[in-house]
Amino acid sequence: MLKTTPFHPRTAALCRSHAWRRWAGYVVASVYELNHEREYHAIRSSAALFDISPLYKYSVTGADAARLLDRVATRNVARASVGQVLYTCFCDNKGKVLDDGTIAKLDERTFRMTSAEPNLRWLGDNALGLDVAIEDVSEKTAALALQGPSSRAILQSIAASDLAALKYFGIVATTISGIEVTISRTGYTGDLGFEIWVDSRNALGLWDRMIEAGAPYGIVPAGMLALDVARIEAGLMLIDVDYVSARKALITRQTSSPYELDLGWTVNLDKGVFVGKEALSREKHAAPAWQFVGVEVDWDSLEALYLEAGLAPQLPSAAWRTSVPIYAGDEQAGYATSGGWSPLLKKYIALAHLRSEHADIGREIEIEVTVEHQRKRAAARVVKKPFFNPERKRA
Repeated sequence: MLKTTPFHPRTAALCRSHAWRRWAGYVVASVYELNHEREYHAIRSSAALFDISPLYKYSVTGADAARLLDRVATRNVARASVGQVLYTCFCDNKGKVLDDGTIAKLDERTFRMTSAEPNLRWLGDNALGLDVAIEDVSEKTAALALQGPSSRAILQSIAASDLAALKYFGIVATTISGIEVTISRTGYTGDLGFEIWVDSRNALGLWDRMIEAGAPYGIVPAGMLALDVARIEAGLMLIDVDYVSARKALITRQTSSPYELDLGWTVNLDKGVFVGKEALSREKHAAPAWQFVGVEVDWDSLEALYLEAGLAPQLPSAAWRTSVPIYAGDEQAGYATSGGWSPLLKKYIALAHLRSEHADIGREIEIEVTVEHQRKRAAARVVKKPFFNPERKRA
């Protein structure tokens, strides 16, 4: 049976579309209105509020908490400062990605780890011999993401701490109208944004205060359809869509290393032993066979294919999540995994896996499109990710 998040009494009342989807055993809004356009534009022009409570959340505490997380993460957790959040990969012994998520250092002995997949047993297996306590706090902790250029102003008007001093990927414990929260300068939209973590018992009070404070700024509750467009513009991958967890892969070819996902920057080979280190060390010197890249479809080429059929270009308003072949000449060079029309950039974009020899920035390629039931190829090129990267995100 699907569960509801602590914010459901509020989100259900607002969801006029009655369009829901599953996320980690919970039901969340796909879109609140009849389409996601206003919700998407709120992300880029004002502020959008997302319920992200279904994320798996683990409290890791004790003298060896950092040692455990260093054992399972590719980042150097021991060097993290209190108040810092690390985005990281979690790999198997072959250096293939099991999951990706964040590790927040709340104090010298306390960390909060988030992930897309359940990892409690895996953490416990790797904690053998360590002085550490691991607790699944997924249901105890609710979470909201406030994203957009007005997000800081909204939060600053109700938070007790000075958020102007909160650095990108920083986290601070504070209060909002007397409600204890932690606020991290993180998000999944590639824009200025924050994530607010709160005891589930205080979830509704927090939601009400956020909506009240955001009203003068045009705050909009937003669902997964709007988030999907924003995260593609930001070049951010999604598990089970853009890559297959090594736990779920049926064949080796379905797995990916951090280097193949353009996440080599998260791998610290200078630290001590961690799961997958030997395999990743070998791969770094050999270079990856695949690369995860951005693709921009040539509009004139796409339009010409539709004109041949006597049609105007027809693109879905929502982002797509399917495997689409990409070609270099007569050879299949790889495949796109998600993409769509960017309302802000006015471009048709996609995220794709390409063989390394075809993945150079600027490389001319072709992507398969279906026009009136016929499979065609539109011209495209490899471009740098992210597609959208505003200064305000880090400023």
